[in-house]
Amino acid sequence: MAEIVPDVTIDVRGECCPYPLIRTKQQVDKLKSGEIVKVVANDPVAPQNIDAWAKKSGNKLLAVEKDGNIFNIYVQKA
Repeated sequence: MAEIVPDVTIDVRGECCPYPLIRTKQQVDKLKSGEIVKVVANDPVAPQNIDAWAKKSGNKLLAVEKDGNIFNIYVQKA
């Protein structure tokens, strides 16, 4: 798989849901169609919450990479 190059990165480590999701949504709202946000989180429910939101909102969850207890979540704006 080709490396995903995000347009914006937000770091929500130390924040518990729903804050990683809220901050992701706020950032995606600022993006242009096709741009990608990388969310760095350590809340174990953040990937599934962001995935569920992306499906409902029409945006696209590109990947979730787990590195220890850190998740790199990539979302592309529809």
